[in-house]
Parts: sequence; structure tokens; C-alpha cells
Amino acid sequence: MVGVQPIGGDEDRLDDTLRALGPRLRALRQERATTLADLAAATGISVSTLSRLESGVRRPSLELLLPLAKAHGVTLDELVDAPPTGDPRIHLRPITRGTMTMIPLTRRPGGVQAFKLILPAGSRRAPELKTHEGYEWLYVLNGRLRAILGEHDLVLTPGEVVEFDTRLPHWFGPAGDEAVEFLSLFGAQGERAHLRAGPSRADGAG
Repeated sequence: MVGVQPIGGDEDRLDDTLRALGPRLRALRQERATTLADLAAATGISVSTLSRLESGVRRPSLELLLPLAKAHGVTLDELVDAPPTGDPRIHLRPITRGTMTMIPLTRRPGGVQAFKLILPAGSRRAPELKTHEGYEWLYVLNGRLRAILGEHDLVLTPGEVVEFDTRLPHWFGPAGDEAVEFLSLFGAQGERAHLRAGPSRADGAG
């Protein structure tokens, strides 16, 4: 079964975080007495892009934030001023497979595993379909994701979801030349993601 649906998020909270990120990036750079040119040389990000990030004109992506965090010597959570996770011993480390970066979001063995995946700009290639045991659920954060699932050839945009049995021949990659960021929930034994809109209520409950 293949299903596609939009899912709303906590947009106000995200917008607040993004608005605060530009001034925070500028403050971190100035605290270290680093020029935009120095930071560009250390990260490979252009001076114009860095300037637009600091002014809030350019929307930040994980592809940009990872090298900035490394250059400033802070974790990604510290860079975006994320709230404590409850376990300071956990440090999620990116995994690179070819051009794709995978960030594990779960650490428990077995069950459904969560990942954030980044496909960089210019990584589009010819589809190579594969099959394996399991069930997967993808949610697009940024960019446009092309997903081939059996006879379905889909282009997913931010806020859209696709779920499928991985025994179905499948492939996914950038739909264009821009970077793509998306979340993946994968159950190796075929577990599915269970979505719940809210608590059930009896008729007439106040």
C-alpha cells in the first residue's frame, strides 16, 4: 500500500527558532573574532550565503548548519539553542553513505528506527530500485523528493508523507538539483508507524 498525505507541524515554534538563529550565528562568530571570509574558508559556504543566514534572509538547512557547528566548535543542539534532551550523554553522529548524510534519531535496538537524511544539491542520479524486508515511512522537510515505489513515480514536497512496504521495488532521491532533507521511520520486521490525532472521546463528553 502506498499513501501520501500532508501533515501540519508546530510552525509557530519552528518560525521562532529560525528567527532567533540568524542573530545567534552572528553572535557566535563575533565572540570568536571571526570574519565572514574566515568562516567561509573554514566551512566552504560562500560569504554571501553566510551573510544571508545571519540576517535571516536565507532559511537554514542541516547541510549548512553541520559545518557551521564544526567550525564554531559546538554541537548542533548548542548552535540552534535547542532545549535539553534529558540525556546529555547522547550525541547523535552523522553517517555518510555516498553523497547521503544520515543522522540516527533513535538508539534503541530493534523496533522502528528513526533517521534524518540529507541529500546534497547536485546529487541527483539514475534510479536503482531495490527490495528488502521492512516497512518505511518518509516525511519531507525541505526540497523535493522523488520516490519510485513499484509503478508509482512520485515527487514529494515539504509536509508530504509516503509509506510503503520495502519488499516493493523502490528508490528515492532529489527531484531536482537542490538539496533534500527528510525523515525516515524504518521497521526492519515490517513494523508500521502508528499515527494518532488525539485522545478518543466518548459521544457527549465535556
